[in-house]
Amino acid sequence: MSLLQDMLDAKIISIIRGVASQDIVPAVEALQHGGVRFVEVTYRPGDEEACKDTLRSIAILQKQFGGRMHIGAGTVLSVEQVEDAAQAGAEFIISPNTNTDVIRYTKQKGLISLPGAYTPTEAETAWEAGADIVKIFPAGNLGPSYFKAVKASLSQLRLSAVGGVSEHNIGDFLAAGVDSFGIGSNLVSVDRVRRRDFDEIEKAAAFYTNAVR
Repeated sequence: MSLLQDMLDAKIISIIRGVASQDIVPAVEALQHGGVRFVEVTYRPGDEEACKDTLRSIAILQKQFGGRMHIGAGTVLSVEQVEDAAQAGAEFIISPNTNTDVIRYTKQKGLISLPGAYTPTEAETAWEAGADIVKIFPAGNLGPSYFKAVKASLSQLRLSAVGGVSEHNIGDFLAAGVDSFGIGSNLVSVDRVRRRDFDEIEKAAAFYTNAVR
């Protein structure tokens, strides 16, 4: 099975933001126990040290979980960040925006590309540039009906819903034809990690993975 097909089958990508590299392994262990297989570790624009720590996290997670889980980089805004993430071991690249240079370079590196879009024009531009899945962000502001409408006109697109997806609405997004989901603080939050409430992370992971089966 290809990595892309595995991602489409799994549907859930856990977004980890703001968790330091020294704290990230037990959080990802909890995700794995709950059935999550894809993890996005985000850059933090404007914070050079935090961006370096993102790369450390990716490298640590690849060493610890490689072959069992798939690790990618998020909030990727430049070709340079794609290169750095690839060197650290990222298998997929996720962005909040449509940057065709980032998309094309991601594909040149042999990685899965999930750029962000908000409008149908942006989504189609990203797709034509080589995106594997187009991340619609923030999904919660748009609602499931938006995805259904975009899919009706642009049925070739694979769409991911990110931002505002919760236990209460994930079923509606699935029914609208969403292909994958990025789940942030509803899975892994800085607060949960600080409290070392890894059972809570595992339970949330189990809920979301079961919800999309």
